[in-house]
Amino acid sequence: MSDKTLARPALPLLLRHLKLPSFVEAHAELSQRAGKEGWTFEGYLHALAEMEIEDRRVRKIERLRRRSGLPSDKRLSTLERDRLPVKVVRQLPALCDGGFVKRAENVLAFGKPGTGKSHVIAAIGHELVDRCHAVLYVPTFKLVQQLLLAKQQLTLEKELKRLDRFEVVILDDLGYVQQDREEMEVLFTFLSERYERRSVMITSNLVFSKWDRIFKDPMTTAAAIDRVVHHSIILEMTGPSFRTEHAKKKNASARRTKKAAPADT
Repeated sequence: MSDKTLARPALPLLLRHLKLPSFVEAHAELSQRAGKEGWTFEGYLHALAEMEIEDRRVRKIERLRRRSGLPSDKRLSTLERDRLPVKVVRQLPALCDGGFVKRAENVLAFGKPGTGKSHVIAAIGHELVDRCHAVLYVPTFKLVQQLLLAKQQLTLEKELKRLDRFEVVILDDLGYVQQDREEMEVLFTFLSERYERRSVMITSNLVFSKWDRIFKDPMTTAAAIDRVVHHSIILEMTGPSFRTEHAKKKNASARRTKKAAPADT
């Protein structure tokens, strides 16, 4: 054996240098399997490459989910679809596929409090993350405060660029925001920056005719609605409040339990 051969770096070290962690972990075991089953060298390399790509995809999804801020309990698996409007249920598969993200379209969910708006939008957000889309879920009031602070610190442009890294920004509870003019202006700026480039998903208990409560000025309200509605998909969340019905069931169950309890002697 030549000195040159002895001086060669170990294969795991080379693979780490190339940033191929799945190769490092699996190459030896897969090599033994390839030898036993008579794989070609190309077949062995192909299997390793497939494993590396899949592991990278899984790690990316985990990273995207951590950064998303999505509520972990609001998923499709926990969604009471039988309580949703039929039209909304029919819209879900196409929304979860993420085609609207590629088209830079918006999704707007309107309905009274407790009708499942936030759950539906968050569940779609989780599905988008599973498809490797960068999503940010944030209460509207919190985003407005972040933008206002950035404006005061003269870093608004930097903050908008940071938010632009997310293909989808979910603004939850837009209707509960009662901004002053400065806050309204930064929210309008955010929506304008994303117009026809990036998607926003919005939940609101206020129909468009009442958005003047948010944006105050009629012209700004009209301009905001125009930017949001153009290229948008609207989910109309009708029906009774989930929370109210759950509360009624809980109270009824508590009363039955109380009646069934033995009396004190």
